[in-house]
Amino acid sequence: MQVIEYEQLKLENQLCFRLYTAARLTVGAYHPYLNPLGITYPQYLVLLVLWEQDKQPVCDIAKRLMLDTNTVTPLLQRMEKSGLLRRTKGKTDTRQRIVSLTEKGSALREQAKHIPECLSANILEKMGSLEELTTLVPTLDKLIEGLSERKVDC
Repeated sequence: MQVIEYEQLKLENQLCFRLYTAARLTVGAYHPYLNPLGITYPQYLVLLVLWEQDKQPVCDIAKRLMLDTNTVTPLLQRMEKSGLLRRTKGKTDTRQRIVSLTEKGSALREQAKHIPECLSANILEKMGSLEELTTLVPTLDKLIEGLSERKVDC
């Protein structure tokens, strides 16, 4: 039986495979830094958002992370059970949930402050130059912008 080749279907020709692999390996590179803090990478992202500005509605956190609220809510519930944050009813709209850091969640900021530098150093060790790495950021931002539907579920 003869196999007809389609160049566009070869794994090495897939941009999506490279992006998926880079994302998976990047998230994996965070594990040695996050495990001692007792948090996962998605929890780290939520904490980053709240460290920038505490006391935010669930919907705003979901928008910042470009996730649906039904994805963020179970994550927040687990973080609340572990004592990192609390969810309270909104003052004007009691259906709204406001997320705020607990003392434990705030304290993790100090413990996590070295993570971005350590991760960058590890990546640069393998990649070479900081310039090469920083040129990726605008390109990835354009790709994310182009691919995101910016739909809001709340």
